[in-house]
Amino acid sequence: MKKGVVGVLVLLALVVLVSPGIVGRLAEKSMDENLNWAAQESGDVRVTSEHFTRGWFSSEGTHRIELRDGDLRSAIMALAGPLDATDELPVLIIHTKLDHGLIPVSSMSREQGSLAPGLGSAVSTLQLEMENGETLDIPGTIYSKVGLAGELLSNYVLEPGSHTEGGSTASWGATDIQIKTDPTNSTAAFHGTVSSVSIDDGREKMSLGSLTFAGNQASTEYGIAVGDVSFELEDLNGSVGGNSAGGLQSMSVMAETALDGAAVNADATVSMVMQGLPQFGEMSFDMEFGLAGADAELLGRVQRTLEGAGVSQDPMAAYATAESDLLALFAAGFEMNFEQFNVTLPQGTVTSKMLFSFEEKDPAGFAWTSLLLTTEAAIDLSIPEPLVEMLLQVQPGMAMAIGGGYLVKSGDAYVLAAEMKKGLLTINGAPIPIPFGVVR
Repeated sequence: MKKGVVGVLVLLALVVLVSPGIVGRLAEKSMDENLNWAAQESGDVRVTSEHFTRGWFSSEGTHRIELRDGDLRSAIMALAGPLDATDELPVLIIHTKLDHGLIPVSSMSREQGSLAPGLGSAVSTLQLEMENGETLDIPGTIYSKVGLAGELLSNYVLEPGSHTEGGSTASWGATDIQIKTDPTNSTAAFHGTVSSVSIDDGREKMSLGSLTFAGNQASTEYGIAVGDVSFELEDLNGSVGGNSAGGLQSMSVMAETALDGAAVNADATVSMVMQGLPQFGEMSFDMEFGLAGADAELLGRVQRTLEGAGVSQDPMAAYATAESDLLALFAAGFEMNFEQFNVTLPQGTVTSKMLFSFEEKDPAGFAWTSLLLTTEAAIDLSIPEPLVEMLLQVQPGMAMAIGGGYLVKSGDAYVLAAEMKKGLLTINGAPIPIPFGVVR
């Protein structure tokens, strides 16, 4: 019995004292793999390792994350306002201390330390490096754990606080974000809550009430991520000179994408309430959308081509390739269904339903004009009478739509029922001729 106890104690000592140096190398490799895999998935991000100093029980390293040319960088620069061509976005720098070992004893000396078995337990702090080399500390801390199989669980924690600099004040509430990535099966799961954020420079102010999100994503052989994602946003508002610029009162999105063999199916539900809009006041938007049977390989090629167009030396050629693949995607056939597409204004609710079904055809010789012969579509639209009366005052085309029979009075609304099948278009039961040259 005593020998057995001694054997167990020796085994525990080896696990605690010897494994850190061995596992440290594995943990370093695993963290780099997770970062590089996440960068590859995003497409617009470049991750580089500046240095990594390995110790016996703990190691330290620094990674740089940069936004490359692409849609994400373009969107951020657009939101930032006009910038010179030479202006660069800040670089995110992550400083990490990794306590490694199957039982990371050294992690117990810090917050959220744990003796749970794994390849390592890390704590990271963040900085922004500006174009002139100046660095700015970012509040909050990232706590990470590297599992035995190489999966990485990261938890960003930010306590409520504020910061004032250069006449601008930023304040925030409690934030908690968790992300789990596993490069072995190319999956990621995430969820988080941002309770509040506000930025005030004395003239302009932006405030966010709260944001919650969650999702699970997995890569596929077609370069398309499948899974589910949801987020809810409350009270995103802005003001200029004390005058409200309007904003979002609430917004919720739920979406799911899945593979059915070599085809992509997707569903999305979007609800949004806006306030303070000029001429309208409050407006709400509700949509339910479905995609069925889209060719996964072609859809992935279109996505990758469009993502790479921003960094291509010949973007026009890239867009031409995307158009060719998009045409092949339509030739392969799929279905889009807007089960609900409603807009509510003070004058009433505009309701609509739209269904588009694209028949599979031989891609050889298939052209955009062929869609008129191969598309089946149905559109049902209803516009409340008070809104039509208002639009008649500002949109002359509305009177033409009514006079031409495109909008027909039905009760307290004007309606449109349109159908397209095999090149024949009917609106409110009346056939509408399509010029022969359009469908040659």
